[in-house]
Amino acid sequence: MASMLSRLIIFPTPPSLIVSVMSVVSLVVIAGLGVSEILGKHMQYSKFWNLNPEKSSRKQIKLSSRTGMLVLYVPAFLSGAVSFVLYPNHDLRLFLVKATLTIHFFKRVVEVLCVHKYSSSGVVLDSAIPITSSYFSATSTMIYGQYLTQGFPEPQLDLKYPGILLFLLGIIGNFYHHQVLASLRTEDDKEYKIPKGGLFDLVVCPHYLFEVLGFIGIFFISQTLYSLCFTLGTIVYLIGRSYATRRWYLSKFEDFPKDVKALIPYVF
Repeated sequence: MASMLSRLIIFPTPPSLIVSVMSVVSLVVIAGLGVSEILGKHMQYSKFWNLNPEKSSRKQIKLSSRTGMLVLYVPAFLSGAVSFVLYPNHDLRLFLVKATLTIHFFKRVVEVLCVHKYSSSGVVLDSAIPITSSYFSATSTMIYGQYLTQGFPEPQLDLKYPGILLFLLGIIGNFYHHQVLASLRTEDDKEYKIPKGGLFDLVVCPHYLFEVLGFIGIFFISQTLYSLCFTLGTIVYLIGRSYATRRWYLSKFEDFPKDVKALIPYVF
């Protein structure tokens, strides 16, 4: 049954040990970080930058929020951009995978520079390194794995056009809710507030919800085992991070509405 389902929606796995190993590593490591978020062991950026008590006793290198976020996203963006030079001969699906990943991380760089307004928190280098490595390796491996599938039999169910629509929905919704967050804070205001507007009245992390939709869209375009593993790992991580974020708001604001969910309206 699983084999029939994989043939229906996924390309045959290319004979690459790197892609096979990275598929397992991405799923296990990224999903494991999501479980750690639920258990209270957080990646130290944004509002969680200083909330890991076991690390507070040793000296840590802290980057400013803007610098830290650029460290997270610029290498992945460059990987996507350079792929157009490394793999100039491509079919439509490979072109779309390169384009969507490059656009996704370019948008994040633009938001870091032009949209976000930062609190006094930052990014701890110990957390920046694995996140940067994850984004960079995911972008590089997904594009390389897609390149290896050129000439392979297409999956029986072609999902790339629904994937384009999902990706556009995800990237637009994510950008809109980042703008809503930015509008809550003036340049001199460093404090967190209860977010309102858009889907923030239903979930505390609608920007994560739309990021999930965007990555599902990229998987639909790609339809490879690696893109599936990375997307599943990312979904678990964002579920864990949104759960931790809701718990943080409930602990910080007595008037935080209890009916606002973490990630999925009315459900979770």
